[in-house]
Amino acid sequence: MTVATRALLRVATRSSALAQWQSRHVAAALEALDGAVRTELLPLVTRGDRVLDRPLADVGGKRLFIKELESALLEGAADIAVHSLKDMPVELPPGLAIAAMMPRASPADALVSNRFAALDELPEGARIGTSSLRRACQLLHRRPDLRVLPLHGNVDTRLARLDADDYDAIVLARAGLERLGYADRVRETLPFDVMLPAIGQGVIAIECVEGAEVHARVRALNDGDSERCALAERMLSLRLGGDCRLPIAAHATCTEGEVRLRALVGAADGSRVLRAEASAPAHSPQDAGVAAAADLLAQGAGELLFGSGN
Repeated sequence: MTVATRALLRVATRSSALAQWQSRHVAAALEALDGAVRTELLPLVTRGDRVLDRPLADVGGKRLFIKELESALLEGAADIAVHSLKDMPVELPPGLAIAAMMPRASPADALVSNRFAALDELPEGARIGTSSLRRACQLLHRRPDLRVLPLHGNVDTRLARLDADDYDAIVLARAGLERLGYADRVRETLPFDVMLPAIGQGVIAIECVEGAEVHARVRALNDGDSERCALAERMLSLRLGGDCRLPIAAHATCTEGEVRLRALVGAADGSRVLRAEASAPAHSPQDAGVAAAADLLAQGAGELLFGSGN
């Protein structure tokens, strides 16, 4: 079979180095799975990639990083879109579906610093860079003396800001650093009792038009454990009404037919943090998210997330 006669799958991707690494990873997996398929990347610059001077929460939330990719799917310009699952809102636009979730890489966050080997070694008043409310909440809960400063841009941009001495340390997703060959920049992998990750962190998701012929082909790449854990975490977010404007964190694991979920909601300044744990049978992972959300709401999560007036 010649290249010209192989079925073409157009892959919508953000234009950043990390997004293109993830899309090439998916494309290679699809071509290895089916020799009758060839792939072509369609890099797109999203509004979220262009806004570097304001918090994402102030300009429209996570969908700014995927709207152009989803438009390409709905308009027929692309067959699939590849995302970091943590960037995807829980509710998708009508007509779109997540066809597969790839095996999860490390969901942990990592401390990156040129002078300090661990979070607890940072001096009082140290400057630490992140624009994530989730990270800021947990950092300040652990170390209220720290100065949390905004940090935007792709991985290379953030590392460059650190190297320019704008910060004493920054926090990034370990998976992204590893995928780009920067594992040696990690000084400390932050344990989950210090820093619970973002919902879906470490998972690559493949989106397509619901019911499209490509859905079944892509579904062959789905990892069951990755999907079950993500479903539990995303259900927690749905029940809490969560998005990037709220400090919500979660991590699920699958063992022996069970999904176990750890969850957290906190005040943006770290002054108060609520935690919950729940489990559910592997065949109904969303139940763990429902239970953990109910526990957090019973502890007062609604007031933390939305204020006493809601």
